[in-house]
Amino acid sequence: MIMMHLRSFFIDCYYLCDNAYCNSEGFITPYKGVRYHLKEWGPGTQAPQTPEELFNLKHTKARNVIERAFAVLKMRWGILRSPSFYPIDVQTGLIIACFLLHNFIRTNAEVDPIEDFLPSQADDGGTSDNEEPVVHTINVVSPTALWTKKRDDLAAAMWGQRMNG
Repeated sequence: MIMMHLRSFFIDCYYLCDNAYCNSEGFITPYKGVRYHLKEWGPGTQAPQTPEELFNLKHTKARNVIERAFAVLKMRWGILRSPSFYPIDVQTGLIIACFLLHNFIRTNAEVDPIEDFLPSQADDGGTSDNEEPVVHTINVVSPTALWTKKRDDLAAAMWGQRMNG
């Protein structure tokens, strides 16, 4: 839902990244120095007070949903757990097939047993000690003012939508 919401503002496709990256072509990061983790908006705390805080909240929620979806897929489909040496078109087909089968199972099963193995979604959005190592394949990512402006425009649009509806 968040990804569809994000897509309504920009036609561009991009990755939601943490602050280890910079805003550059295809990468959008949260605002640095602004509340980011879900636990900062838990019970008894203030709602986001600025467009930047709202953006960071939606950004971390979307990243959590995406990370959880991939965790479920990797638990269910062993072929997704390690690097693949198949041609890219075969890899793309395998991923699509895994998603389609996953969606079929989710649609037709009352309870998804794989979900029981995952921690609840109420965590703080931080990383787990037993996550798999990240394989880096991008060599250079340079910051661009255009993508920082896209993030600013997206935050302003989210804020305006929040205040108007």
